[in-house]
Amino acid sequence: MRNMTTPDRNRVQLPGISSRAYEHPADRSALVAMRSLSGFDAVLKRTSGLFSERRLRLMFLASAVRTTDTQFRALYDMGRDSAYILDLHRIPEIYVQQDPKAYAMAIGFDEPFIIVSTGLLDLMDEEELRFVVGHETSHILSGHAVYGTMLAILTRLATRVAWIPLGYIGLRVIVAALEEWQRKAEMSADRGGLIAGQDPDAALRALMKLAGGSRLHEMNIEAFLDQAREYDTAGDVRDGLLKVLNMLGTTHPFAVTRVAELDRWRRTGEYDRILAGDYPRREDDANARLTDEIKAAANSYRESWAQSQDPFIGVLRDVAEGAVNAGERIFNRFARREN
Repeated sequence: MRNMTTPDRNRVQLPGISSRAYEHPADRSALVAMRSLSGFDAVLKRTSGLFSERRLRLMFLASAVRTTDTQFRALYDMGRDSAYILDLHRIPEIYVQQDPKAYAMAIGFDEPFIIVSTGLLDLMDEEELRFVVGHETSHILSGHAVYGTMLAILTRLATRVAWIPLGYIGLRVIVAALEEWQRKAEMSADRGGLIAGQDPDAALRALMKLAGGSRLHEMNIEAFLDQAREYDTAGDVRDGLLKVLNMLGTTHPFAVTRVAELDRWRRTGEYDRILAGDYPRREDDANARLTDEIKAAANSYRESWAQSQDPFIGVLRDVAEGAVNAGERIFNRFARREN
């Protein structure tokens, strides 16, 4: 039996790593804002009548298979390895659920746990699955399960007040903003999964398989990246608008977008810097300034607009720039007050 605390190959452990190391700037700014609200987590837990961690754990304990050193041992080891690399003090439980659909999720407040479907197990090889487990472990380190509950609550509430036009419209605006945050949170977790698995090719393969299935010999990562570039540049302003409309109601970016974004982030050198030990520490999270994170998010959107070849984005760029600049001026005022 191998050592119970170290990965099964020479992966780099990242002591005290903060989730800020891999979070997308738009995701990070939202999380810093919510973390800065004193008692926010406690209030959210008390007010969420739609979510019961205890009930869900009992349900999966009764209807799924909990991984141990005698059940789904390989998956169990991947969970321990991810927790070791990301320096989690508690190893999340992993449950395997019979379902031909390929998915994984992290749920829970105080002791989040991970669900993996048998469809996903059948789809991924070992290194691809390690990326997925790292992805879900990164969700837990970031606290996405807690904050994502707000989206579930408001989405459910929006359907209940659909008969009240103004109330529904107001909630849909909030829900749309939270959905945009969650899409960025998925990109954050993709980066975290890459850091945990430390196999860039496997990470890209896993995301490509979510689009094309198990016939990997029929697919090519460079051709898939070409698809991403074509998606970004294809069509005219009308197609750009249709892309935006296609995203409404979704919580995950499309597969080509995730592959292209993860590949781009790795090529910036940030991944290598983190593995070399150059990353923010958890002990400094309390000192993270909301105004700095808002500026980083604004710069991230500005860079993505500048790089995009989408004609629709080009039309909106000037308007968006004005909104971003106005927002920065507002937050600069708050920053001066803080000082």
